[in-house]
Amino acid sequence: MRFTPFLYLASYTLSLFGNSIAGVALPLIVLQVTGSALGAGVVAAATALPAVLSGLLMGVVIDRINRRTSSIVTDLISAASIAALPLIDLVTGLSLGWFILLGVIGSLGDVPGMTAREAFLPAVVRASGVSAERFVGIREALGAIAMVIGPAAAGTLMVFFDGSTVLWITAATSLAAALLTMLIPHRLGAVEQAPTSDRGAARAWAELREGWRVLFGRRFLVATTALSVASVLVLAALQGLILPVYFTLEEQPGMLGFVLTALAAGLLVGSIAYAALGAKGARRGWFIAGLIGSAVGFAVVATLGSVWIVLAGAFVVGLASGLFGSLIGVLMIERIPEQMRGRIMGTQNAIMTAAPGLGILAAAVLTELAGVGWAAAGVTSVWLVAVVFGLFARSLRTLELQSGGDTSREA
Repeated sequence: MRFTPFLYLASYTLSLFGNSIAGVALPLIVLQVTGSALGAGVVAAATALPAVLSGLLMGVVIDRINRRTSSIVTDLISAASIAALPLIDLVTGLSLGWFILLGVIGSLGDVPGMTAREAFLPAVVRASGVSAERFVGIREALGAIAMVIGPAAAGTLMVFFDGSTVLWITAATSLAAALLTMLIPHRLGAVEQAPTSDRGAARAWAELREGWRVLFGRRFLVATTALSVASVLVLAALQGLILPVYFTLEEQPGMLGFVLTALAAGLLVGSIAYAALGAKGARRGWFIAGLIGSAVGFAVVATLGSVWIVLAGAFVVGLASGLFGSLIGVLMIERIPEQMRGRIMGTQNAIMTAAPGLGILAAAVLTELAGVGWAAAGVTSVWLVAVVFGLFARSLRTLELQSGGDTSREA
């Protein structure tokens, strides 16, 4: 049992590391094979909807079967979908259709895999013997490291190896994540269920709707989900469109990578700070620091001043997001009913998956109509509204763990 937290954290980091490599390498490989930038966009668009739908619907399965098993299966799906590409390339050669088909298959494991690992987290935290604040903070810090190393590793691999070799390496990370999870005791993933003989489609749909009723019927869960969605939307708009356009206009396109590195570095520092100090301070204080700090950071980035100003703003955004994200992770452990974690977190993750596309689309429209400066101001104002909501929402005023340790029944 003492190795369980290390196995979980290693599996989590490897899975995220593999996804970050794939996020950079796959579009480049599609471009190399098809010779079309449109092809890479088509693959991304074709995989988006299945990823969202699988996140919405697979939560019922995660709540029915062992969550350790769910995590293993989804990692194996991801590994198989990537490994199939170089195999097909050897046999028949790759085409855009193969990239789309296997991309869709892989997307069926992405959001459910994220959900399964999140649903599995409370049992691992209990087995670790450390506070949830420390464990979640460490996990977020490892995620930040994967964000820094993954894209750089992808670029390096694409320079020194051919696309097939890079795909094998990417598949190996997901396979290794699955193998590490297999070493975690099976009983930790067990799900307590009410006895019933009905496990058909009608019952599954009823269970899914029950999870949605809890998610959208509890003010705390609605508020935290809304804040998380707003953060992802604004960050995606800045990172995915506004900053690339700005640096292109400034004839410094390479600076975008440094901004992303500054963001990840801030996230690492914030997560480590929460892991070390989160259990000692008042949660409301950490919450306010995360909200206001991210607002300051987004506002600095939105000025589109000198490169150094944008880098500083990105670091502050990362720092505050490390605090805010770690706290939200702890609160989700405490506030989501154990038997519904798959359904509720699956829906949350599906919404998070759809949010970046909406943010980039909104930024594109604003940039086209009013210019990049107004687009930056517009998307940042979304987060400022979210901050005001977060500071004054009644459901977010009391964040401490209540006596008895179970706040999952709160409205």
